[in-house]
Amino acid sequence: MKVLLLGAGAVGEAYAVLTAGADSRSQWLEKLVIADFSLDRAAQVAERMGGGKRFSAVRVDAGDQTEIAALRRRHGIDLIINGCPQNLDPPIFDAALDAGCHYMDMAMTLSEKSPVDPYRKTGVMLGDYQFARHEDWKAKGLLALLGMGIDPGVSEVFARYGEKYLFDEIDEISVRDGSNMSVEGNPYATQFSVWSVIEECLNPPVFWEIDKGYYTGEPMSEPEIFDFPEGIGPLEVVAIEHEEVINLPRWIKKGLKKVTFKISLGPDLMQALRMLNQIGLTAAEPVNVKGVEVSPRDVVEACMPDPAKIGPLMRGKICVGTLLKGRKDGREREVYLYQVADNENCMHRFGCQAVAAQTAVGPAIATELLATGVWRNTGVLPPEAFDPDPFMERMEAYGFPYRIRDSLREHVDK
Repeated sequence: MKVLLLGAGAVGEAYAVLTAGADSRSQWLEKLVIADFSLDRAAQVAERMGGGKRFSAVRVDAGDQTEIAALRRRHGIDLIINGCPQNLDPPIFDAALDAGCHYMDMAMTLSEKSPVDPYRKTGVMLGDYQFARHEDWKAKGLLALLGMGIDPGVSEVFARYGEKYLFDEIDEISVRDGSNMSVEGNPYATQFSVWSVIEECLNPPVFWEIDKGYYTGEPMSEPEIFDFPEGIGPLEVVAIEHEEVINLPRWIKKGLKKVTFKISLGPDLMQALRMLNQIGLTAAEPVNVKGVEVSPRDVVEACMPDPAKIGPLMRGKICVGTLLKGRKDGREREVYLYQVADNENCMHRFGCQAVAAQTAVGPAIATELLATGVWRNTGVLPPEAFDPDPFMERMEAYGFPYRIRDSLREHVDK
């Protein structure tokens, strides 16, 4: 398979490292074209992979559909991996369809708040733009695989696996993410795109209940304490906007009644986000600064540490997991399927920080499954539309084994 990677940031670099390592003999990854607005950055990643014809670097404006189409034709691309901020999803998604190649992203198209009641009712939801074009992709025999990161992505594969094997009835699915990560010398540093952190943390979070459908709440609301495994321990988690709440009710059945997403952010980051929002520095729309149009959000991102460069300063672990509650063989059951990434281990093994590497394992494994024909379908689909078995079977080989905490019996699955 010939792949065009758009975006050579921390996650893009980790994706290149994981796919190259998993297919050192070029059995399914024939070519990886690494494209970024900064040619220097793309070249750094390509050179790290060994360069040559298999790993090349190009400059691209990912918001320009003509440029993307030209790259697809020039390199005979089969699959576009979108590693760019979500505001660039529409042009990249549309360019892939127009150019006639498959598409994968790690976060779906942006939402828009309800203009009348944003903290109770949904407006345009995450991915609405893309799912509305499902029949167009099917008609062309193409696949757009949406939200195939760690979360969304692997978290949804976990839910599908739980439905397939662990439950007769599922009452509730709760994605719970927690981290004891710290960045030396910078309590406000984020381990992935500042742009994305601002977007998902300050938008109204979406909830789903069978009797209420989709509804929203206040940003970073409904705090609770969740006990994370492998030494991370109990942390406060809060609700933020996330794709799993949109996708899981549409695909996971067996009596499902409720879906939520919560994450640990820490009081320092939450306070900083609220302050930046209050003074207007989280706005994406440009403002005029001495005759120059500047996005306040871009300024914040430019002033923050680069997630691709802070790996050596990071300490700790991050856990992404999916909690399912229901019944099996007439007995109440609660199962937490999870993956924990340790930064020291990721830096040693991959030379990439843990959050980026953990995020990249989803699209890396999915690329192999698509390239080898194990996963195949057409249209616009989320990860839970596919068989979870081959994905989860490969997680340990990629360096990210999953684990299961089960109320019926404590055991470890690999």
